[in-house]
Amino acid sequence: MLIHQTVDCPYCGEPNDIEIDPSGGRRQAYEEDCQVCCRPWRVTVKLDGDGEAWVRLATADEVEDNE
Repeated sequence: MLIHQTVDCPYCGEPNDIEIDPSGGRRQAYEEDCQVCCRPWRVTVKLDGDGEAWVRLATADEVEDNE
């Protein structure tokens, strides 16, 4: 069962609907493009024991600074 979340693009600020697949593990990281401005962001997901998802978005600049 997918978890649906609405997140705000870190570039344009517009809301985007994303789907998280819990079968991908308790910690996930992947890239997804904004549905409005098409710029890519890094999605980091942590799932707790109750199946609640914590989602963080990072711009390409933030990802490069942390690598």
